[in-house]
Amino acid sequence: MNWVRERASLLAAVAVGGALIVVVPAVAEIFVLFELTLFLVLAILALSLAWVWGFGGILCFGQSVFFGLGGYTYAIAVINMGDSTVPLLLGILLPALLAGILGYFLFWQRISDVYLAVITLAVSLIFYYLTGASAGSEYRIGNALLGGYNGIPSVPPINVPGLPEHQVVYGDLYVLTAVMLAVVYGGLRGLLATDFGRVVVAVRENEERAQLLGYDVRATKLTVFVIGGAIAGLSGVLFAAWGSYVSPNVFAMTFTAQIIVWVLVGGLGTLSGAVVGCVLVQAAMTWLGEAKLADTNLVLGAAFVVLVLFARRGLVPGTRSLLADLRGRARSAP
Repeated sequence: MNWVRERASLLAAVAVGGALIVVVPAVAEIFVLFELTLFLVLAILALSLAWVWGFGGILCFGQSVFFGLGGYTYAIAVINMGDSTVPLLLGILLPALLAGILGYFLFWQRISDVYLAVITLAVSLIFYYLTGASAGSEYRIGNALLGGYNGIPSVPPINVPGLPEHQVVYGDLYVLTAVMLAVVYGGLRGLLATDFGRVVVAVRENEERAQLLGYDVRATKLTVFVIGGAIAGLSGVLFAAWGSYVSPNVFAMTFTAQIIVWVLVGGLGTLSGAVVGCVLVQAAMTWLGEAKLADTNLVLGAAFVVLVLFARRGLVPGTRSLLADLRGRARSAP
């Protein structure tokens, strides 16, 4: 029965994803596509934390580090190289490398979860202040001026590999981002269905038991962390290409808090919940910002408090539980 539900859920996800990729660009205006592309970019970032925290059991307050590093790496490399192929790869590999180095010291030293969260947050703040202090003409890497808190403007968009003049913008960028989101989502679901995925969940549930069964807990958590860093880096690359701009705000504490709220709203321990939570929260914040009805940060903080107190499971698990109860009552009704 569970296999049937899982198959139905996967088919539904494929159908919805296909519709979003094919139909939306054909009917939506440029501004709407521009906004939706940002939501999908951030949904990839939300998936990275959903994987690291929801399934790996690693509460990372610094997921924005890998996102921001991916964006900055892409921006600097593409300004110097022109063609975006190598910069895109570097924007994924460098955050993965940083995650590997940071994770090695965190997991091999057996840092507790609380200290791990604090350390990753501290690393994020370090990057924020370092990039912010890089104003002035002397702070450059090749042709790329770092710009301090003003950031790096005029970042070239992604182009067709080997053809810098064929740029992926507007509707094409939406399609590329939607495909990348589908690949990341499907890849993580497939990974969770493997023996490694089951070990990841076992480590999350009980590290000591998993270690007694012969699994290398530290290597497992390090691998989870590196994969999460690479996914966040990909999201950062797409973000820099989407806005043609990147600044120290990608490392800010408020942005880090947003990522956590996305995952909690959708439901910790689910991949679809991260996507749903991210899109809903960002759409609500965009609407509030445009309508000027309330301070978006205040609303975000209030949503976080309400979730922690009254809806810890999140929207997706809560909806699934409600539907299951309704089906059970329907079957038992005379």
